Amino acid sequence: MFGTYLAVTLLASALNGAAAYANLSGHEYARNQADEMRVPHSWHLPLGLLLGAGSLGLLAGLVVPVLGVLAAAGLVLYFVGAFGAHIRARDYHFGPWAVFFGVAVAALALTLVHHRPW
Repeated sequence: MFGTYLAVTLLASALNGAAAYANLSGHEYARNQADEMRVPHSWHLPLGLLLGAGSLGLLAGLVVPVLGVLAAAGLVLYFVGAFGAHIRARDYHFGPWAVFFGVAVAALALTLVHHRPW
């Protein structure tokens, strides 16, 4: 069980870290997605920082479990908001979103199961 928890946490951290980098560096893909979702380019910095904080929080959660739970829950909420942006923009291509959302949900579930806070 620990191996699965570790693998999913590292995968989620890597995916969200890459997305944070794309937003913070102004990568073309991030700019195009923002344009399609009608998200102002001024939001790249705060959104990138949220993704980066989630990514680092997942890693910190390996040592301090409550940080991992909070980071994973924050990423789930982030991607629920992203789903709303897709719906608002009438963009029904949910493939990349589903990967990020699914990995965030899996990270949250496995963190909760592994550390059993109840």
